[in-house]
Amino acid sequence: MELETSVYRPNVAVYDSPEGVEVRGRYDQVFAKILTREALGFVAELQREFRGHVRYAMECRREARRRYNSGGVPGFDPSTKFIRDGEWVCASVPPAVSDRRVEITGPVERKMIINALNSGAKVFMADFEDALSPSWENLMKGQVNLKDAVDGSITFHDKSRNRVYKLNDQTAKLFVRPRGWHLPEAHILIDGEPATGCLVDFGLYFFHNYAKFRQTQGSGFGPFFYLPKMEHSREAKIWNSVFERAEKMAGIERGSIRATVLIETLPAVFQMNEILYELRDHSVGLNCGRWDYIFSYVKTFQSHPDRLLPDRVLVGMGQHFMRSYSDLLIRTCHKRGVHAMGGMAAQIPIRDDQKANEMALDLVRKDKLREVRAGHDGTWAAHPGLIPICMEAFTGHMGKSPNQIKSMKREDASAITEEDLLQIPRGVRTLEGLRLNTRVGIQYLAAWLTGSGSVPLYNLMEDAATAEISRVQNWQWIRYGVELDGDGLGVRVSKELFGRVVEEEMERIEKEVGKDKFKRGMYKEASKMFTKQCTATELDDFLTLAVYNHIVAHHPINVSRL
Repeated sequence: MELETSVYRPNVAVYDSPEGVEVRGRYDQVFAKILTREALGFVAELQREFRGHVRYAMECRREARRRYNSGGVPGFDPSTKFIRDGEWVCASVPPAVSDRRVEITGPVERKMIINALNSGAKVFMADFEDALSPSWENLMKGQVNLKDAVDGSITFHDKSRNRVYKLNDQTAKLFVRPRGWHLPEAHILIDGEPATGCLVDFGLYFFHNYAKFRQTQGSGFGPFFYLPKMEHSREAKIWNSVFERAEKMAGIERGSIRATVLIETLPAVFQMNEILYELRDHSVGLNCGRWDYIFSYVKTFQSHPDRLLPDRVLVGMGQHFMRSYSDLLIRTCHKRGVHAMGGMAAQIPIRDDQKANEMALDLVRKDKLREVRAGHDGTWAAHPGLIPICMEAFTGHMGKSPNQIKSMKREDASAITEEDLLQIPRGVRTLEGLRLNTRVGIQYLAAWLTGSGSVPLYNLMEDAATAEISRVQNWQWIRYGVELDGDGLGVRVSKELFGRVVEEEMERIEKEVGKDKFKRGMYKEASKMFTKQCTATELDDFLTLAVYNHIVAHHPINVSRL
């Protein structure tokens, strides 16, 4: 079935919701097939059972942040040393996903899903999180699209090209990434409170798709998930309980659901063993979410003026703290018998400059060779055009072996210390770095406000993670009046300098995108929001959380029911 946008007719129909559940998103007959009474009831059961645990975990995050802001630093927990030192292993990796050497990611858009599943990658991670602007339309269409993808009926008619897209006989395995624990879903109220976003994403997808998925994609296992933004194993424990609750509801064997956790926060790198331990019946590994990890480094040390980052383009895997993080992740995963997934290749092909394109692809090739030689079992690509290069690097090293779990134990990485993981990144800070942060942050936020969560900018695919680096780095530089030591001018960053940079970069953006697009887009609104975030007295936890209410669109009240 091809998804068509339905016309909303006010006061005609409402969703059939169970007691205590109110759906405030726009009514649509197609969406109603997802938002059934039974599916909403399952989401409500998850919310009621786990909301107390989620609240406690979020309060623990806040307490940890207060500790870091008072001069503390993250480290290994002495009370869980027995877990780190133990000889336990996770459940065996299911055969259906033993080979994950190249994975592609992208939002749950209809054409994207088809192209990604047909891309030649081993896995497609369909994203409800950083690559998606969580409007009601995007979320619900995403659920419809995934349901059609799982049952194999998904098609898309591109009218501008007069081309119909459909699935090939051989497709990538489907993983789904729900939102993080911190994000609400304001369009669905449960007992008068906004639902937890990830429980909505997970609950609706699992309820409608687990049976078909296990037949067609999972070989008796699954569905498969990616879990984002965790900071502590207690958050993994909640997910494990959610999985067990879902398996019980479905009447399937415990351990059927499998998930990979993104290690993309600095506190989580000290909790990798503990996270795998909590999910040991449901785990298929960890992933180096390196862009969010850089964002988290700044956020964790927001009150530490001795830990200022250089230009974001200089904070790569060559930095000691990043390389240590990657090596320890490989060591941890392989010791526990699961996949150690590499990071995102954010480059996109440059069609109008062959030389620049070759240079960009060479960077990708070198990055992927570094990953596979270090022991990673697979990697991420943001664009289908990068898949052959990534595949060549991993297959050239691994051959026919599906992964390196048994062959690359990385015993040497057991010597990595807290100091290795916390080492301050080296490099210079420049005015161009400030300008790039500002340009990228404003353009990404403008796209996000108008419904796009994955945006090609300056030959890179930007999502919320890279926009977050831009925001928090600007905030850090402004707060501490850092010297732009890479320019040789001795200029210090101030609110006044930043204000001039915003004005000049807005003029540049208008020239680059054109006056018509600039006028139609929400660039001015984005500029105001981004500026407010960068100059705030206190750093907001997440850019998207702070501006979420700007995309919430509640269903008009049906006066006939009052």
